[in-house]
Amino acid sequence: MISSFFSKAKPIHLLVVSAMLFVVFVITKMTTLTETFSVEVFFKQAFLFGVCLASLFVLDFFVSKNNLTKRNSYKILMFGLFVAVLPETLGNSKLLVANLFVLLALRRIISLRSRKEIKKKLFDAAFWISLATLLFFWASLFYILIFVALLLHSIVDIKNWIIPLIGVLCVAIIAASYMIVTGIDIETYLHGFFDVSFDFTSLNSKRMIIAATLLLSYGTWASFYFMRSIKQQLKSYRPSFVIVIMSSLIALIIILVSPYKDGSEFIFLLAPLSIIMSNYLEIIPERWFKEGLIMVLIFASLLNLIL
Repeated sequence: MISSFFSKAKPIHLLVVSAMLFVVFVITKMTTLTETFSVEVFFKQAFLFGVCLASLFVLDFFVSKNNLTKRNSYKILMFGLFVAVLPETLGNSKLLVANLFVLLALRRIISLRSRKEIKKKLFDAAFWISLATLLFFWASLFYILIFVALLLHSIVDIKNWIIPLIGVLCVAIIAASYMIVTGIDIETYLHGFFDVSFDFTSLNSKRMIIAATLLLSYGTWASFYFMRSIKQQLKSYRPSFVIVIMSSLIALIIILVSPYKDGSEFIFLLAPLSIIMSNYLEIIPERWFKEGLIMVLIFASLLNLIL
């Protein structure tokens, strides 16, 4: 049984999910890649798959480190299945890399719970989100999480509120210097950078409708139980769970305003949704129901790969 296999955290689970992501990545690229095969294209796609794997490992690391779930591998299973259900999330290289940067920032934000090296963590979080913003402007919405974390952890020292701004400034200076040295025209770079789109007609396909319906249905249902469980957590852990909910809401806003309407914009939702679903799977007493939820995702991913 799949749920039993992933009910304990084991290294083999990372290998299994990594292999699943590799199969999904290869099939997706074989059907969507328009570039002529070359050594350059090969290494570019290998790098992007590495980014996808890195996202998986970062998610597994900070969730386990901060006890956002129990000691199981449901979070990586959910992440892998969500990608398989919506393989379009692998299509935009900028968003894929930006999501990795956001996960690295989320790792630092959630680790503020320990109240150790606060200044360093705040700087790192702002730095990573700023890098993500260079690739995709709407990733800047995740700056909200830094200040929400400061409020939730009652960090009132004014110096700590200024440090994230220093992180942003550092990235801005480095980026501007790089553009000047390499001769990149800033006006050209900023062209379309702040675009917003509310045109969802491009998502009107069987694949997208099935995938979006599943993701939003699973997420909405599991979120009710996730939010109810926050009160049951230790007081020091509650802010981390609130941040997970906030990150999922920000991801939904990004889906609404993103100029990309091809499914790739859902990438920012997958990690927080995996954490929320993992917590829900942990509390389901009926094994058949738990298996059913997982099997629906597996069948949906196979169907979407065929369509």
